[in-house]
Amino acid sequence: MHAFLALFLALVVLGMAVMLLVLNLWRALLVFAPGGVRVRPVAPADRMELPLELGLLAGELRKLGFHPLGSHEEKPRLRRKGFRSYDFAHPGEHAFATLHFSPDGKPRLYLLTPLAPEGFVLTAGYQRPGFEVPGRYRSGGLVATSAEHLLRTHRERLQGLNPTGDFSWDARLRAGQAWYQGPGQSEVRRQNFQGLLWTLVAVILVAGLFLGGGRPA
Repeated sequence: MHAFLALFLALVVLGMAVMLLVLNLWRALLVFAPGGVRVRPVAPADRMELPLELGLLAGELRKLGFHPLGSHEEKPRLRRKGFRSYDFAHPGEHAFATLHFSPDGKPRLYLLTPLAPEGFVLTAGYQRPGFEVPGRYRSGGLVATSAEHLLRTHRERLQGLNPTGDFSWDARLRAGQAWYQGPGQSEVRRQNFQGLLWTLVAVILVAGLFLGGGRPA
């Protein structure tokens, strides 16, 4: 009876460890290699299938003069599915706009402007820690704001900086990849540090099973 109970508990712990690894190993890898995220095109503007839940924000963007570019996917290593995003651009405002969903399924919007010769300004319409490298990178977020207010704030944050002139879809994809390989790395590490901790917990659980397996009852 004791042996059966011990086996049952071991299988439960092993199952928990495997679940933790499946959910968090890709996040742990991002802490060490945030530049490993691949930004890939999905569909151009004429074939972009925008989810209904993003329609309200997309309508606000169109009223402000943004036009659709296409959709793309951001896929971390070891994760089976990537994160889908939907891109718009307004060359006159020197800004890309991207719609996507939060981890809990809420619509989100952020504005992105690549700088010359390098760098970015990123203004999000949701809570996001502020971060700045003078002359090269500014990021931050506003909570519960309209697309119009977000654009106005983004415009103000661009003052004194030199935006690039290319706001094509190819430029948006390049900008996304450059963000992961450049100034976005510190943010990606912070966002996924908890995943590293849960991965370590899973490793400790598995190690405890094997190291404790030979102990006498």
